[in-house]
Amino acid sequence: MIDVSAGPARIGPIFGLLYASTFWGLVWYPTRLLEQSGVQGAWLTLVGYGVAFAAFAPFVRIDRGRIAQQAWETVSLVLAAGWTNVAFVLAVLEGEVVRVVLLFYLSPLWTVLLGRWLLHEPLGLRTLVMLGFGLGGSVVMLWDPAIGRVPLNRADLLALSAGFAFAINNVMTRRITVLGVRGKTFAAWFGVVVVSLLVIGVTSPGLPDAPGLAWLGVVMLGLLGFLASTLAVTYGVSHMPVQRSSVIMLFELIVGAASAWWLANEAVTAQEWIGGALILAAALIAIFKEEPAA
Repeated sequence: MIDVSAGPARIGPIFGLLYASTFWGLVWYPTRLLEQSGVQGAWLTLVGYGVAFAAFAPFVRIDRGRIAQQAWETVSLVLAAGWTNVAFVLAVLEGEVVRVVLLFYLSPLWTVLLGRWLLHEPLGLRTLVMLGFGLGGSVVMLWDPAIGRVPLNRADLLALSAGFAFAINNVMTRRITVLGVRGKTFAAWFGVVVVSLLVIGVTSPGLPDAPGLAWLGVVMLGLLGFLASTLAVTYGVSHMPVQRSSVIMLFELIVGAASAWWLANEAVTAQEWIGGALILAAALIAIFKEEPAA
């Protein structure tokens, strides 16, 4: 239970993280409704994140000279953050919600491997156990005994690539020292706009014939969802130990599973439960491997 006596200083960050994790567990539903109204996935991310980008722009000052000092890291952050968000939205639009979210949560594994390669972080026994759980869980969840292999559909590949891009995003966020939190957030949203435009140019260059109410819904999703949830996460993780904030963010899995069952009648098989449990165990090992914040 939440200790109410702790006051706003403690309750605020908790509710901020719960808001963000609830939003990301539910985001599949409004995005599907908007797509049914005629707003295709890449257009949805372009407008939704474009609104967040524009609303946040007056509060950010970027020093181009400093960015030039870490140019390739910044470009990597922009592209990785862009693909993370675009691919995740596209995945939940066409795939099973729980499956997509669990495959995305393999991102801690990719973060560890990239951290070893780019940040020269050691791989201890605990890390190897985490990798075994995560990769084993993904194989268990995806394995099809009828054909004796792991068949991956488009939504699976989008979810996996979104998680991998999120890992790159995390590593680059740690590498980049020339930008503060606001600057990195701004760069990430700029990346979503850029990647959305690239995807639109390849797949659907024409403006969707959607009603004005649908476009208004996309704008509201950008302001009350993408913008608000990002600020809520930033506030939450800045005011509590990383272990606690990371565990709270796993609430997204619960929201995603419950909402998919209730709103889309998605059933999770025993095989998927077992694989998901292993992936979740790997995520928890990754979380508690981190040093507590001071």
